[in-house]
Amino acid sequence: MTNLPRIHPQAIVETDRTSIGERSVVDACAILRKGVVLGKNVVLHPLVVIKANVEIGDGVEIFPCAYVGKLPKGAVALARVPEIKGGTYVGANSSVGPHAVIYQDVLIGENCLIGDAASIREACRIGKAVVVGRHVTLNYAVVLHDKVKIMDHSWLGGNQTIGEGAFISGLVGMTNDNAMGRDGYDGLQIQGPSIGANARIGAGAQILPNINIGSGAVVAAGAVVTHDVDIAQTVVGIPAKPKET
Repeated sequence: MTNLPRIHPQAIVETDRTSIGERSVVDACAILRKGVVLGKNVVLHPLVVIKANVEIGDGVEIFPCAYVGKLPKGAVALARVPEIKGGTYVGANSSVGPHAVIYQDVLIGENCLIGDAASIREACRIGKAVVVGRHVTLNYAVVLHDKVKIMDHSWLGGNQTIGEGAFISGLVGMTNDNAMGRDGYDGLQIQGPSIGANARIGAGAQILPNINIGSGAVVAAGAVVTHDVDIAQTVVGIPAKPKET
């Protein structure tokens, strides 16, 4: 068996073919722009688009219509001007689902699962063995430490950190601007919540800007969190308050 990569004749490959690792597969209508690097045993399904300055680690599988390395646009309409400080890297043995969009300046660790139609904006940093569920949005500069799990349809605002092993259920919302755009963009003031290691956030919870959720804390389903939550504390309700024992 040959170790050469298998590139479909209908694929568009602008990068140097020596940058495509052994036994990798580039399927029909996939597009690799100049400067793309693929490791060994990578599988790109049909219609995958990989832009310049993207490196894909060994054993990664990217499903149809995913778009990796997107440049942020629309700066005229945005209060915050996007900044790109580097390329994009997808770590070894990770999986990227159909229609997922991963921007430039994103680092994803090994053994991660990026779900169908997930959106990961610029300056995000994702650790190892992380799950980003279907239709999850990570706004700019979100940091996910190792083994974080985010379930389907959750939305994380920009400038926030999720600690190692935290679990975020589906339909959770985390915002980063109490003024809701009225005062323009100030990166020192516009901050999403900080979620501690091994914290658990229940389905449909809403967490306001600049909130600290302590390590091991639990936020009940449907809670609206307006104040900090202590380490290992459980909060419930609207607004969220400590659970009575």
